[in-house]
Amino acid sequence: MNLHQFRFVQEAVRRNLNLTEVAKALHTSQPGVSKAIIELEEELGVEIFTRHGKRLKRVTEPGQHVLRSIEVILREVGNLKRIGEQFSAEDSGTLSIATTHTQARYVLPVPVAKLRAAYPKVNISLHQGAPAQVAQMVLDEVAEIGIATESLSDYPDLVTLPCYEWEHVLVIPKTHPLAAKSRITLEDLAAEPIITYHPSFTGRTRIDKAFAAKHLTPRIALEAIDSDVIKTYVRLGMGVGIVAEMAVRDSTDDDLVVRPGAQLFGKNTARIAFKRSAYLRNFVYDFATLLSDRLDRNLILKALEGHANDYDL
Repeated sequence: MNLHQFRFVQEAVRRNLNLTEVAKALHTSQPGVSKAIIELEEELGVEIFTRHGKRLKRVTEPGQHVLRSIEVILREVGNLKRIGEQFSAEDSGTLSIATTHTQARYVLPVPVAKLRAAYPKVNISLHQGAPAQVAQMVLDEVAEIGIATESLSDYPDLVTLPCYEWEHVLVIPKTHPLAAKSRITLEDLAAEPIITYHPSFTGRTRIDKAFAAKHLTPRIALEAIDSDVIKTYVRLGMGVGIVAEMAVRDSTDDDLVVRPGAQLFGKNTARIAFKRSAYLRNFVYDFATLLSDRLDRNLILKALEGHANDYDL
């Protein structure tokens, strides 16, 4: 048995048992993939997959056990590579970060710039997506770090830690009647068209729950994943905007009235995620500390070693 066979089996599961897609992803031939999997099954003496003709149909019960072992083996192979990179070139390499648009646009620029100043030979690779996609990229080892507000804590194979808290804010044109009110209620907002995030992004579930708790149905005029897009449509008079507070920190928003939203929607917690049992290079720990003064190397190591999955910081 060999690592190529293990990767073919693992990728087959990731690609919904489509061997043509496996071959494309791993830059090889479909017959070669099929032959390698069959040879592994023959060597192990069990079927990893059931088949209908030449097509894979599902993972067998012994196949589930094989997959768990393959996951451990390939994870440790990845760790070995990172250990080699760590000690052969301690201050170089690539840091891959999976995150949402809001984090990439408003939160990460300063920490990334500081890391590059400290490690000028380290390249940064940013992968943007929905929170569930962020989690999957860390699980698939496309990224070493995941940063998002939703979803990350839902995956048992991820170690997640609270990074920082933030709140939603209301953005309103200066000429809007609500701009003159010092205290805006959910009832006020329910009477207005609202422009805010898509349901899977940037704390939107907390917004929906706040209205539901008051038995109110908000009039969502427009949904987007980009805070700047939301503010653009607010400026056009399409409605009242609800965005993350970090999206209204520069002078370009002087034409809008900004009101805090914590009293309406509560606080949100952005989280940082690592794959469980991963080996992290020094600059990964340093980047985490740049993101939040709550985090340090010892805390992350304890979490990775399984002492806890969260800390009340």
